[in-house]
Amino acid sequence: MGQETALILFEFVALIFALCFHEMSHAWMALRLGDQTAYQQGRVTLNPIKHLDPLGSVILPLVSAFAHFPLLGWAKPVPITTRNLKNVKRDEIIIVLAGPVSNIVLATVSLLLLILIKHVGGYNAVINAALLANRVEGATLAGQSAIYPIALLLYSSVVINLLLAIFNMVPVPPLDGSRILRHYLPYNALQTYDNLGGFANLIILYVLMRSGVMNIFFGPAFMLFNRLLLGV
Repeated sequence: MGQETALILFEFVALIFALCFHEMSHAWMALRLGDQTAYQQGRVTLNPIKHLDPLGSVILPLVSAFAHFPLLGWAKPVPITTRNLKNVKRDEIIIVLAGPVSNIVLATVSLLLLILIKHVGGYNAVINAALLANRVEGATLAGQSAIYPIALLLYSSVVINLLLAIFNMVPVPPLDGSRILRHYLPYNALQTYDNLGGFANLIILYVLMRSGVMNIFFGPAFMLFNRLLLGV
């Protein structure tokens, strides 16, 4: 197995867990706010079978990997029955935000574990994992310590979860940002917005990734996490 393929596999594992945790958080928050729809469909779980979407969880990440984009994707949306919510607009926004917030929590926990590893004898493993994950020339999987795969998986988790938190706030269906934006659109604009086709949405997302717009938001967050990792 080539080094790049191995690295993509580490990132894919981090992505699958992040997607499942993201959707479980939506479902859990909906349950907390009085809507049992997702709970009754078994969505308050980390079981990938309950959450993964063939297009968003498999095809798009693979296309991203082969196109040398960061691994991005989505899982099956968590169903919400709004009549079960006491305050529809407020509660639905809270449920939607639970997903991106869960990814920030995972990124933070992964960062803290990396810092812990760094201070208990795994400094080289952590630094090498960061170099390899960032495709720095000369970084290699060969000859690394036993803790290295864990450091690489955790570093991949930081990157993937930061990306997902930001990516999901893009206001393009089926992403979370669209479910927030639609609450603030006038009726005519909402009709047009809801009629956007899946293919059109994929083109919009592709343009956003290709143009570097995502990096405007991801770059500062990524730099902050790296500074904390190296400085703490």
